[in-house]
Amino acid sequence: MSHSQNQLSSLFSEAFRQLGDKRRTLDIEVRFYPYAGINHKIRLRSGRVYVRLSDIFEKAPLDVHRALAFILVARLLSRPTPEIHERIYRQYAYSPQILRALDLARRQRGRKVISSARGRVYDLDKMFQRLNRRHFEESLDKPVLTWSQRRTRRILGHHDAAHDTIVISKTLDDADVPAWLVEYVLYHEMLHIKHPPRLIKGRRYYHTNAFRAEEHRFPYYEEAQRWLELIARQRQVPRARAA
Repeated sequence: MSHSQNQLSSLFSEAFRQLGDKRRTLDIEVRFYPYAGINHKIRLRSGRVYVRLSDIFEKAPLDVHRALAFILVARLLSRPTPEIHERIYRQYAYSPQILRALDLARRQRGRKVISSARGRVYDLDKMFQRLNRRHFEESLDKPVLTWSQRRTRRILGHHDAAHDTIVISKTLDDADVPAWLVEYVLYHEMLHIKHPPRLIKGRRYYHTNAFRAEEHRFPYYEEAQRWLELIARQRQVPRARAA
């Protein structure tokens, strides 16, 4: 059931009052927006509060909207969010029906930019075939494989289940980067296909114990970790990683 603009605005007004905002009553505009994912935004301009919520939450129960109001207002005011609101929000956001709606929205609304699996130095298609044969008994269906458009510095690999795509950072498509490091990053993303995320107490876990145990069996695991640390130090960024 959708709630009225007045109902939603009153929830945000309540959150401002309870979280200690001492200013005069604010004019609050709440709208739903067809984001490609679960995105919610809040901003304050000239005494007016603008809230944009994912339309995936349009028919959420009132207690979920109230929890979301407290989370966003706490973020705006740099205040801690009461744990009860975090718990109510997570239970709804990570419920099976919302996760299905999220995947559908990402497929329909999201745009995945594909370049090519064949890079200047390394061919991801051939690399996937070797890894699938050596470590997965050829059990994995090949997703779309592509090098990233830009030389991303921190996230070196990403598996997008909604678009059935693995993206590897163009930073690794370099003759100075050993093949086994590229294979490790691709192997990590392939493990995401074999070990889908699990819901545990309302949270979505991508790197489960089973995932980590299998990741450690990669022949060059320790060497790969040292290279990732080295890349981070050279670029003066947080530790580079496969997502």
